[in-house]
Amino acid sequence: MSPERSPTDLVQQQASRGFWLRTLHQWHWISSAVCLVGMLLFAATGITLNHAAKIEAKPQVTNLHVELPAPLLQALAPHEDGNAPLPAKVADWLSRELEVAIGRRAAEWSPEEVYLSMPGPGSDAWLSIDRETGAVEFEQTRRGWVSYFNDLHKGRNAGAGWGWFIDLFAVACLVFCITGLFLLHLHARQRRMTWPLVGLGLLIPLLIALLLIH
Repeated sequence: MSPERSPTDLVQQQASRGFWLRTLHQWHWISSAVCLVGMLLFAATGITLNHAAKIEAKPQVTNLHVELPAPLLQALAPHEDGNAPLPAKVADWLSRELEVAIGRRAAEWSPEEVYLSMPGPGSDAWLSIDRETGAVEFEQTRRGWVSYFNDLHKGRNAGAGWGWFIDLFAVACLVFCITGLFLLHLHARQRRMTWPLVGLGLLIPLLIALLLIH
């Protein structure tokens, strides 16, 4: 038979349990608050991605033609073949004329033209500059808001800032789930269905993966 615990041991045990409950609850609600909006976004776009073939989209294509002024065309002359951003003053002029952010994206330089690819969430765009005449052709294809949010879900062409957000969001979700697991452990004695439900959450996707995915 195990020896009976003294009142002091029971008090210490209750104090330790209370400390961990308070700490876990605090981290649990903080992480849930941080990842709430992101989780709603990723859950909703998970559904739209799963049914992407059934969601009709009407791409909107914009095609523009402008001509680079002579001084700006001369600014392209020193550049050789390869990959390099457009000169700042050329990028600024194109951004104003085409109403699109050029930034410091790397363009493809050849003796005949400069080609710049500008994909983004839910859209694709490119521009071409004739290095002899200065003729600029710009084309942009927008596939709608559903495609925009689907690309955010995948981190497709969304930039480094969004990539950092996804990583931080994933960490917040891990904290939320892990603290939730420990809270389940602390409350399991009073809630008999705790571990059967956790096991069910593991068993269902496991069976689907083993039996229905080929």
